[in-house]
This record gives sequence, structure tokens and C-alpha cells, in this order.
Amino acid sequence: MVKHITICAGIDTGKRKLDVAIEGRREPLQVENTSEGHEALSAWLRQNRVKRIGIEASGGYEQPVVAELRRKRFVVVVFQPAQVRAYAKFHLQRAKNDKIDAALIAACTAAVRKIHAAPDPRLLPFAEQLTMIDQIGEDIARLKNRIESCRNVRINQLWHEDIARLEQREKAALKALVASICKHPDLARRLALINSVAGIGLPTAVAILVRLPEIGRITREQAVALAGLAPYDDDSGDQVGVRHIEGGRKRLRRALYTASLAASFRWNPQLIQLYRRLTAAGKEHKRALVACARKMLIFANTVVARGTPWCGEPPAGSFSVS
Repeated sequence: MVKHITICAGIDTGKRKLDVAIEGRREPLQVENTSEGHEALSAWLRQNRVKRIGIEASGGYEQPVVAELRRKRFVVVVFQPAQVRAYAKFHLQRAKNDKIDAALIAACTAAVRKIHAAPDPRLLPFAEQLTMIDQIGEDIARLKNRIESCRNVRINQLWHEDIARLEQREKAALKALVASICKHPDLARRLALINSVAGIGLPTAVAILVRLPEIGRITREQAVALAGLAPYDDDSGDQVGVRHIEGGRKRLRRALYTASLAASFRWNPQLIQLYRRLTAAGKEHKRALVACARKMLIFANTVVARGTPWCGEPPAGSFSVS
């Protein structure tokens, strides 16, 4: 029998340079993190018969090369920095430089047993637009906090004007993002299904669609884990610790938690009932809201998986942001 071995490479990403190593070999490569460098990298990988490439998320500097390699039909695994650090600690590796990191990522790539499908490339520009909208909201919140502690009328007036300007920009950016999504019929239908869930407004539906492209194709447990809403045990021996959430996609979790406040008090009867039952049993307000956010995401995952709206048809005017 012939044993087939997948040749794996690792890329350490810098703002200007890419350091590349092949697992088990001593022929490193360094190229510019530019279009020309990506072309040279692809040719070198094909020459060495590399099939799988690992790369560490690095503040967005990795995105152009990841997109190019996937376009060239390479299998690319994007690691979180914590995954690579944990692998290094497991092997007691303390030395660190760009070449060593590339070799470490290559070894980490070879150790991966389950390869997840690459995300829909259409969603990448939508994610960048959504992050901008989130950041505008954060700027508005900062200005409102400043107003609360400022007694100068003139300064407060300036900040109120800035808030009004930012709110208009936020509204226009969301409207443009929804219009871009709706140019793709399959994404528009998925968005409508998510938006049909009582309590999930359009901004939250967009966040779920863009931040969780796996929606409807994964189990409820996987969905809440990816969002960072899964309750984890903290037990040891006779000690029973408090269940807690950890990790996951921060901006998605924040959007769901924010939406759960209104949904569990006003819009979704099932979440209202869940919140009241949990608080009556002694759960803290925030823990009850986390449970409601988790249930809301499960509802969204279910309607997308089934392909049927929450209430027969999406709410009238659900795509209006005017």
C-alpha cells in the first residue's frame, strides 16, 4: 500500500514580509507581502507540491495572501494566535523569530485533523463594512459618556453635533451594506430568514449573517460555541464551579447580547418567558440575558437550516433602515 502524505507549509505574516517554511524541511522562503510576492509564493508552493498552508491571523495583514492562495485552490488554515502559542507551549518551544514561527505554524498545520470549509469570499468586504459600522457605534457611545460628565455648554453642543453626524453615517452605511447583501439572492434570503425571528432586528440579522457564515449548516452547540455563548463547566473533584462563557467571536456575541435585552423584555414571547423563569430561579440579570442571547442564536440557526421563516413571512418592511 502507498501511504499518501500531505505536504504542509506555514506562513508567518508581517506587514511587509512573509516568512514561509515547509513542515519537516529546511528550505525557508521569504517574499514581499505584495501581489508580486504572492505570485512568487504560489509558484514556490506548487514547485514543492504543497497542498495545505497554515497562517496565523495577524491584524488583517494575512487576508490578501489568504484570498490569493484560496483563489489558486490551495487549502488554507487560518489559526488564531492562541492556537499557535498553545502548540508551542505543548512542545516546550520558547525560541521565537519569524523563521521559527513559520516552521512552528507548518508543524501545527500538519497536526490539524479536521479542515473546515473556507468562508464565503463574498462576505469578507461585508465584514469590513460591518466593523466600520460597529466602530461608529463605539465612537457615539464614547461621546455620550463624555457629555454626561461635561458641564461646558459649548463643548456639549459640539459633541451633540458630532453624534448627529455619526448617527447619520451609521444609518447610511447600514443601508448601503444591506443593499450590497441583497444583490446576492441566496444571501438576501438567508438574511430575511434570520430577520424573521422575533426580536432580531435588521442590524443584528446582518451581524449574524456576516459574522457567522456557517449559520444553518452547523449544530446549535457549534453555533453558540462559535459566538462565545456556550456555557463551559468549571469542575474539579468535589468542587463544582460556576458555568461561564469564554472565547468566540466578540463582535457577534456583543450584537446578540445587546439585542437580547429588548427581545427578552418586549419582542419575543419565548425569550420573555425564559428570562422570567431564570430570574425567578435566582439567576443574575446578565446571566439570564446571556441565556436569552444563546437561545436567540439557536432560533436563527434553526430557521436558516429549515429554510422557513419564524412567523410564516418576514416582518413587513423588515429591510427598511429609514
